[in-house]
Amino acid sequence: MAEPLAAPTGGPAAQKAYVALMMGVIGRGLVSLSRVDDEVRRELAAFPAGYTICMKVMHGGPSFAVEVQGDGTLRLLKDFTGRATLNAVFKHVTHAFLVFSFQEGTARAFANDRLYVDGNISHAIRLVRCLNRMETIILPKFVAERAIKRYPHIRLGDKLSLATRTYGQLVANLIKGA
Repeated sequence: MAEPLAAPTGGPAAQKAYVALMMGVIGRGLVSLSRVDDEVRRELAAFPAGYTICMKVMHGGPSFAVEVQGDGTLRLLKDFTGRATLNAVFKHVTHAFLVFSFQEGTARAFANDRLYVDGNISHAIRLVRCLNRMETIILPKFVAERAIKRYPHIRLGDKLSLATRTYGQLVANLIKGA
């Protein structure tokens, strides 16, 4: 198991800004990966079209929301204010900061009661698998190993190909404003 990194740094405003940035990256990353990765689309196939997923920090903190499309891909929902079908909620911005700065994995945050799920637990598990897959693909191995419980075997060529296509989709989405 990797040693924990230093305690969270920066004040609350810096942590909130970082978490907001990471929420945007994660939301867009999931959308992008859903368009290029068969494994993520297989996971998302269990969700009905129109199913909404939101990850947020309590009390109006940073968030992102996505909607499952009929083809098994995700669409980013801008300025989402409705009630999502599945909510993954961090209890405090510092808790989200620990996860998004790779000091604590998502599963550990849940076990430490820093994160709760409102919705179907089996769907939440699928979401975590999608998040783990995204982290495996887009992060360097030494960072991803801190973020996920078990780093899966993936050939370097496959990882580089998927990462390149995912980042390409992410940039295209940013340019389009999606």
